[in-house]
Amino acid sequence: MAGKRKTTDHDLRAEILRLIQEPKYRPLDKIEIADALGYGAARRNEVRRALRDLEQAGEIARIRKDRYVLPDAADLVTGTLSVHEAGYAFLTNEKPGQSDLFIAAENTGTAMHGDRVVARIIRGAEFSRARKPRAEGRVIRILTRGNETIVGTLQQTRNFFYVVPDDPRLVHNIYVQPSSMNGRQPRVDDKVVVRLEAWESRHVNPEGKIIELLGPRTAPGVDILSIIRKYHLPVEFPRAVLEETSAIPETVTADAIGGREDLRSQFIVTIDPDDARDFDDAIHVEEIKGGWQLGVHIADVSAYVRPGSALDREAQRRGNSVYLPDRVIPMLPERLSNGVCSLNPHVDRLTRSVFLQFDRNGRMRQSRFARTVIRSVHRLTYKKAFAILKSPARDELGERLHTAWKLAALLRKKRFEHGSLDLDMPEVKVVIDKKGKPIRFERVENDESHQLIEEFMLAANEAVARELKNRGIPAIYRVHENPDAERLGEYREFVLAHGIRVGDLTHRGEVQKLLAAIKGTAEEHPLKIGLLKSLKRARYATMPLGHYGLAKTNYTHFTSPIRRYADLEVHRALAGHDLARRTSRAVPQLSAIADHISATERNAAEAEIDAVKMKKLEFFESQLEARDPQVFDAVVIDVRNYGLLIELPEILLTGLVHVSTLADDFYIFSPAQHRLVGRQRRRSFAVGDKLRAHVARVDQFKRQIDFAIADLRPDQKRPPRSRRK
Repeated sequence: MAGKRKTTDHDLRAEILRLIQEPKYRPLDKIEIADALGYGAARRNEVRRALRDLEQAGEIARIRKDRYVLPDAADLVTGTLSVHEAGYAFLTNEKPGQSDLFIAAENTGTAMHGDRVVARIIRGAEFSRARKPRAEGRVIRILTRGNETIVGTLQQTRNFFYVVPDDPRLVHNIYVQPSSMNGRQPRVDDKVVVRLEAWESRHVNPEGKIIELLGPRTAPGVDILSIIRKYHLPVEFPRAVLEETSAIPETVTADAIGGREDLRSQFIVTIDPDDARDFDDAIHVEEIKGGWQLGVHIADVSAYVRPGSALDREAQRRGNSVYLPDRVIPMLPERLSNGVCSLNPHVDRLTRSVFLQFDRNGRMRQSRFARTVIRSVHRLTYKKAFAILKSPARDELGERLHTAWKLAALLRKKRFEHGSLDLDMPEVKVVIDKKGKPIRFERVENDESHQLIEEFMLAANEAVARELKNRGIPAIYRVHENPDAERLGEYREFVLAHGIRVGDLTHRGEVQKLLAAIKGTAEEHPLKIGLLKSLKRARYATMPLGHYGLAKTNYTHFTSPIRRYADLEVHRALAGHDLARRTSRAVPQLSAIADHISATERNAAEAEIDAVKMKKLEFFESQLEARDPQVFDAVVIDVRNYGLLIELPEILLTGLVHVSTLADDFYIFSPAQHRLVGRQRRRSFAVGDKLRAHVARVDQFKRQIDFAIADLRPDQKRPPRSRRK
């Protein structure tokens, strides 16, 4: 019966669409549509549900007097609202290939960042007042709220309490009426979680109810807890998952090894960050006649996580692990992620292995895939591996690692020759004390030790994707579609504004030339960030659509099943020919999983970036409180009429030096030269200038930081001449 009802609903939606698409159709309400389709009063609820589903899907739109039309017929656009902290917004059009819509602050209505809305086009791109012409719109209906709950800081005026959202893109403060929670009355500067109430009028602020008191803003752990609540990250595992996990042996049993290829005598090593606790990939490289043999061995999580189990359902729900400065929120319980699945040294571990043969020119000649068991002989950190690579080989480990780098360096060279883009970005790790306070930063460079592992993982991922595609097995691929020419054109204007010559960026070669030209310059980091924002976001899909950034036709994620559900699904797909037909995934089911884990990945990435930014601001806030701010090297990355945008390369933090703090002269902005010039001393500031700067102000609410130049001295006025007697 359930299947029949579903088909009926689908047919009804199709009937409604046919009616609305008719040339002579005039806008009708739900009762008129039901009558037109011959549905009596008893079945009007079915029509109402179908209309609601079609509206939610963006296939139809509701206009005045609750009448329904096709969106295009009424200049309506459905999409997700992205609000800037200044109040204006952009509506991401859900129709592929259609441009975003600009929404002025006064036209957002009661919509908030992240809401899915319907907007009416009120001004075409040809009449746009913006510097970059684009159509403008006005929000007319909110389909779904992006935030049912909001995390923020409690504040108070003389007459009322309000919460300032942690996300500066949520531009409205929320009125609340605090009540006692957990035996304590919420106080000013407490972090709280607020459930939004219905917001009907833009003329008054939204209201909400405090549903959780996290604690004082500056209390240890409250900052990260607020990130966890803000991004709805799951902390505890359900009881059923823990019970299922406890039944899994902590060591590899003899029965589990049966039928697997035994690699325990091979010289296999892992290379991971210093503080890594789960190791899901290991390598083995040998130089053979005419080339190299590469073995990439990945933890066989699928041997322990069965499809449809409570453990599997929870891993799918989480989608991936989340890495915060003071903790990891794992996809799998620690008994698996740090235990029997982790490729710890000197113990037996179950793996899925990819064996690749390369000739002397770095061309792959042969690939093979197998269920294996390994025993890693060394657990290397990136720092230790880098030190070995930079020194002559003194033992077998050194010789093996140098051999591995010869192959990795060749693969890397070939990859960039084939068109891959060098989009690697340096990372900054926040080092915190036992109380969670940031005490210093460590810049993590993409050196040879990282590149070695990266190239081997890329090779394995590509080989697996090609195998799945050639076999015709339904699977999840990692895709990065070609960018929009319009977005690249806008980015080109941004590059030219920095005084850098650049060609047509729709040609991959021109993008590579640009990346080579800015490498090592002051502009490299901001321009790379700008390029990434101009490209489409990588995602998961059931079709091998290729990977633009890597210049690969076939690509998937196979090498991190402990921390990514996509990789676990790919392991299962690769073993598809061994599984019974009833256990394999159907394409629609895989497609839904791909969409879900793409969303959890984006959510995790935003949480990780947000947490690191919060810790950086906390570090500088503590320096201000100590009244002894540290002086850092800084680089000017942009010049505006109101000041200098600078970046601290050591910390990868951007801030503003306001023109009012340049007290040694009166500075005037020169648009032609794109620099600030002192009227008296003629000292100037331009992009690329190196400075020494210290923190001047931190705004935790707006997530902004201001700096002051350390070696700047106020202009000393000449003393007045003494009068002659």
